[in-house]
Amino acid sequence: MTFLNVPNTLTLLRILTIPFIVSMLVKGRYKAALFLFIFASVTDVLDGLVARIAKQQTKLGRFLDPMADKLLLVTSFVTFAVYGWVPMWLTVSFILRDVMVVIGWVGFYLLHKFIFIRPSILGKTAIAMQMTLCAFILIKLNFRDVMPDAYVFIWITLACTIISGLHYYYQGFTYKRG
Repeated sequence: MTFLNVPNTLTLLRILTIPFIVSMLVKGRYKAALFLFIFASVTDVLDGLVARIAKQQTKLGRFLDPMADKLLLVTSFVTFAVYGWVPMWLTVSFILRDVMVVIGWVGFYLLHKFIFIRPSILGKTAIAMQMTLCAFILIKLNFRDVMPDAYVFIWITLACTIISGLHYYYQGFTYKRG
Protein backbone atom coordinates (compact mmCIF):
# COMPACT_ATOMS: atom_id res chain seq x y z
CA MET A 1 0.00 0.00 0.00
CA THR A 2 1.44 3.34 -1.03
CA PHE A 3 1.62 6.36 1.23
CA LEU A 4 0.76 8.90 -1.46
CA ASN A 5 -2.60 7.51 -2.45
CA VAL A 6 -5.67 9.60 -3.41
CA PRO A 7 -6.96 10.11 0.16
CA ASN A 8 -3.54 11.20 1.47
CA THR A 9 -3.08 13.49 -1.54
CA LEU A 10 -6.45 15.12 -0.77
CA THR A 11 -5.39 15.59 2.84
CA LEU A 12 -2.09 17.17 1.80
CA LEU A 13 -4.00 19.42 -0.59
CA ARG A 14 -6.17 20.54 2.34
CA ILE A 15 -3.06 21.38 4.36
CA LEU A 16 -1.59 23.33 1.43
CA THR A 17 -4.82 25.33 1.13
CA ILE A 18 -4.53 26.74 4.67
CA PRO A 19 -1.99 29.54 3.96
CA PHE A 20 -4.09 30.67 1.01
CA ILE A 21 -7.19 30.91 3.19
CA VAL A 22 -5.31 33.05 5.72
CA SER A 23 -3.83 35.17 2.93
CA MET A 24 -7.28 35.85 1.49
CA LEU A 25 -8.62 36.79 4.93
CA VAL A 26 -5.72 39.16 5.59
CA LYS A 27 -6.23 40.78 2.18
CA GLY A 28 -9.96 41.18 2.83
CA ARG A 29 -10.88 38.77 0.04
CA TYR A 30 -13.56 37.03 2.07
CA LYS A 31 -15.34 35.34 -0.83
CA ALA A 32 -12.10 33.71 -1.96
CA ALA A 33 -11.41 32.63 1.63
CA LEU A 34 -14.91 31.14 1.86
CA PHE A 35 -14.52 29.21 -1.40
CA LEU A 36 -11.10 27.91 -0.35
CA PHE A 37 -12.53 26.86 3.02
CA ILE A 38 -15.37 25.05 1.26
CA PHE A 39 -12.80 23.35 -0.99
CA ALA A 40 -10.79 22.29 2.07
CA SER A 41 -13.94 20.99 3.76
CA VAL A 42 -14.91 18.98 0.68
CA THR A 43 -11.44 17.40 0.55
CA ASP A 44 -11.93 16.47 4.22
CA VAL A 45 -15.11 14.59 3.39
CA LEU A 46 -13.68 13.04 0.22
CA ASP A 47 -10.42 11.77 1.70
CA GLY A 48 -12.21 9.69 4.31
CA LEU A 49 -14.83 8.49 1.85
CA VAL A 50 -12.29 7.45 -0.78
CA ALA A 51 -10.06 5.81 1.84
CA ARG A 52 -12.92 3.64 3.07
CA ILE A 53 -14.46 2.79 -0.31
CA ALA A 54 -11.14 2.09 -2.04
CA LYS A 55 -9.68 0.45 1.07
CA GLN A 56 -6.76 2.89 0.98
CA GLN A 57 -6.54 3.68 4.69
CA THR A 58 -2.95 4.12 5.85
CA LYS A 59 -1.17 4.95 9.10
CA LEU A 60 -0.03 8.18 7.48
CA GLY A 61 -3.64 9.06 6.61
CA ARG A 62 -4.84 8.28 10.14
CA PHE A 63 -2.23 10.76 11.39
CA LEU A 64 -2.50 13.41 8.65
CA ASP A 65 -6.29 13.71 8.46
CA PRO A 66 -6.89 14.86 12.05
CA MET A 67 -3.70 16.94 11.84
CA ALA A 68 -5.03 18.70 8.75
CA ASP A 69 -8.32 19.37 10.55
CA LYS A 70 -6.49 20.83 13.54
CA LEU A 71 -4.22 22.97 11.37
CA LEU A 72 -7.20 24.32 9.44
CA LEU A 73 -9.24 25.00 12.57
CA VAL A 74 -6.47 26.49 14.70
CA THR A 75 -5.22 28.70 11.87
CA SER A 76 -8.74 29.86 11.06
CA PHE A 77 -9.72 30.59 14.65
CA VAL A 78 -6.45 32.37 15.44
CA THR A 79 -6.97 34.55 12.36
CA PHE A 80 -10.62 35.16 13.32
CA ALA A 81 -9.60 36.11 16.88
CA VAL A 82 -6.81 38.44 15.73
CA TYR A 83 -9.29 40.33 13.55
CA GLY A 84 -11.98 40.32 16.26
CA TRP A 85 -14.45 38.10 14.40
CA VAL A 86 -14.60 35.64 17.31
CA PRO A 87 -13.64 36.19 20.94
CA MET A 88 -10.02 35.40 21.80
CA TRP A 89 -11.18 33.26 24.75
CA LEU A 90 -13.00 30.98 22.31
CA THR A 91 -9.87 30.37 20.27
CA VAL A 92 -7.80 29.83 23.41
CA SER A 93 -10.34 27.33 24.75
CA PHE A 94 -10.32 25.34 21.48
CA ILE A 95 -6.53 25.21 21.48
CA LEU A 96 -6.37 24.44 25.22
CA ARG A 97 -8.75 21.49 24.77
CA ASP A 98 -6.47 20.03 22.08
CA VAL A 99 -3.36 20.57 24.20
CA MET A 100 -5.04 18.87 27.15
CA VAL A 101 -6.07 15.89 24.99
CA VAL A 102 -2.50 15.53 23.69
CA ILE A 103 -1.15 15.70 27.26
CA GLY A 104 -3.68 13.01 28.20
CA TRP A 105 -2.52 10.81 25.31
CA VAL A 106 1.11 11.22 26.34
CA GLY A 107 0.22 10.32 29.93
CA PHE A 108 -1.73 7.30 28.72
CA TYR A 109 1.26 6.20 26.64
CA LEU A 110 3.65 6.56 29.56
CA LEU A 111 1.31 4.54 31.78
CA HIS A 112 0.33 1.80 29.34
CA LYS A 113 3.22 1.83 26.81
CA PHE A 114 0.92 2.11 23.80
CA ILE A 115 -1.24 4.76 22.27
CA PHE A 116 -4.99 4.33 22.49
CA ILE A 117 -6.61 6.93 20.26
CA ARG A 118 -10.07 6.09 19.06
CA PRO A 119 -11.98 9.08 17.72
CA SER A 120 -15.28 9.33 19.54
CA ILE A 121 -18.59 10.52 18.17
CA LEU A 122 -18.33 13.43 20.62
CA GLY A 123 -14.89 14.35 19.28
CA LYS A 124 -16.11 14.15 15.71
CA THR A 125 -19.15 16.26 16.63
CA ALA A 126 -16.91 18.92 18.21
CA ILE A 127 -14.74 19.06 15.07
CA ALA A 128 -17.84 19.25 12.86
CA MET A 129 -19.24 22.07 15.01
CA GLN A 130 -15.94 23.96 14.86
CA MET A 131 -15.77 23.52 11.06
CA THR A 132 -19.38 24.70 10.74
CA LEU A 133 -18.68 27.69 12.97
CA CYS A 134 -15.70 28.57 10.74
CA ALA A 135 -17.93 28.38 7.69
CA PHE A 136 -20.58 30.47 9.48
CA ILE A 137 -18.00 33.18 10.30
CA LEU A 138 -16.76 33.20 6.70
CA ILE A 139 -20.33 33.41 5.37
CA LYS A 140 -21.07 36.24 7.82
CA LEU A 141 -17.99 38.12 6.58
CA ASN A 142 -19.43 37.92 3.08
CA PHE A 143 -23.09 38.57 3.92
CA ARG A 144 -23.06 40.77 7.04
CA ASP A 145 -26.53 42.20 6.47
CA VAL A 146 -28.39 38.89 6.24
CA MET A 147 -26.53 36.70 8.74
CA PRO A 148 -27.42 36.69 12.44
CA ASP A 149 -24.79 36.94 15.14
CA ALA A 150 -23.07 33.71 16.10
CA TYR A 151 -23.33 34.00 19.91
CA VAL A 152 -25.59 31.00 20.49
CA PHE A 153 -23.66 28.95 17.94
CA ILE A 154 -20.38 29.90 19.63
CA TRP A 155 -21.65 28.66 23.01
CA ILE A 156 -23.00 25.42 21.56
CA THR A 157 -19.68 24.77 19.79
CA LEU A 158 -17.75 25.56 22.96
CA ALA A 159 -19.95 23.15 24.96
CA CYS A 160 -19.40 20.37 22.40
CA THR A 161 -15.66 21.01 22.47
CA ILE A 162 -15.43 20.90 26.28
CA ILE A 163 -17.64 17.81 26.53
CA SER A 164 -15.57 15.96 23.92
CA GLY A 165 -12.34 16.84 25.74
CA LEU A 166 -13.76 15.55 29.02
CA HIS A 167 -14.96 12.42 27.25
CA TYR A 168 -11.47 11.66 25.94
CA TYR A 169 -10.15 11.95 29.49
CA TYR A 170 -12.95 9.68 30.72
CA GLN A 171 -12.01 7.11 28.05
CA GLY A 172 -8.38 7.24 29.13
CA PHE A 173 -9.14 6.88 32.84
CA THR A 174 -11.63 4.04 32.39
CA TYR A 175 -9.71 2.11 29.74
CA LYS A 176 -9.17 -1.55 30.53
CA ARG A 177 -6.70 -3.37 28.30
CA GLY A 178 -8.02 -6.69 27.21
